[in-house]
Amino acid sequence: MMITLLPFTIQDAPQLISKIKDERMLLQFAGPVYRFPLTEEQLETDLTDEKRTLFKISDDDGNTIGHAQIFLKEKTFLLGRILIWDENNRGKGYGKKVMMELLKYGFSHFDKETAELNVYDWNTGAIECYRKVGFDFDPEVKSEARIDKETWVSLNMKIHKNTFELQES
Repeated sequence: MMITLLPFTIQDAPQLISKIKDERMLLQFAGPVYRFPLTEEQLETDLTDEKRTLFKISDDDGNTIGHAQIFLKEKTFLLGRILIWDENNRGKGYGKKVMMELLKYGFSHFDKETAELNVYDWNTGAIECYRKVGFDFDPEVKSEARIDKETWVSLNMKIHKNTFELQES
């Protein structure tokens, strides 16, 4: 099983939009910046942001199975907006492969020593996946998002280039 990162274009927007069922799913996938329902305009804003690289995730057969983004920060690059559409594809190791491909891309294209991501504290499946790849929590960085009457705590995880290179070998 291989996965490939391909450039996401505005032609890919309708498929991604169709996968975001509700406000909670959008917040989990994208954080608090997007507004439900997700629109082509919101994705266009990301596509024109030179600090952002958008990908569609494709499987062995060339089917698009998900979406991911890399956002360039001052000292790091941030992996985010990662989604594997089909719940049947979850728990099959796709997540780890996607993370490895994103890190490979990020460390080879950007002159950064560290990659980071944010994850809601209740998303134990994702946290487990990120730990397997070599990410560790940065206790200094936390944020909160409100939805319905709940507060979701977002935790930050980081990985150093050297740690990633050891994982890869």
